[in-house]
Amino acid sequence: MHKPRLLAFSGSARRGSINQKLVSVAAGLAGDAGADVTLINLRDYPMPLFNQDEEAEFGEPAKARELKALFAAHDGLLIASPEYNGLITPLLKNTLDWLSRKAGDEPSMLAYRGKTAALLATSYGRLGGLRGLVHARALLTNLGVTTLPKQAAIGGAGEAFDDDGRLTRESDIRLVDAVVTALVDTTAALGKA
Repeated sequence: MHKPRLLAFSGSARRGSINQKLVSVAAGLAGDAGADVTLINLRDYPMPLFNQDEEAEFGEPAKARELKALFAAHDGLLIASPEYNGLITPLLKNTLDWLSRKAGDEPSMLAYRGKTAALLATSYGRLGGLRGLVHARALLTNLGVTTLPKQAAIGGAGEAFDDDGRLTRESDIRLVDAVVTALVDTTAALGKA
């Protein structure tokens, strides 16, 4: 069976980000489920605000090129998306926009071709970032990414993690594990075809 390669990240660059904690937990579970996981932080891939004039003048930013290559080298995406006013973060939107751009003679939508994604979110509120996942799903679908229906939104983040960044509630662990297992199983099956 194909061992899937997953790229895991959150849509937050904040130090101590609860969504980065969540995707870290999920990455560990994905590794336990048999995937080869690369965990990154978008803080390490700064890009200017997308602007076609800047793109025409300066080309694709080096960090966008670097991140696009990482996306292309993986079978699936494991994304924890914070919610800003009911939407995805500007950081996540800007990153996905830059990676959607065709550079030189590379294939169109190189970063997203054949990708499967699973979505997670956590917040201090009761909905756990659920509203933002609707928009993350729509954007990824528009980019051609197969986004799994199973997702996890963890509310009450203040009590959801211990001091070491591990989930504390068994129900949350089971939910995240189910999402991760679905992603690992799906990408493994698609890679076999």
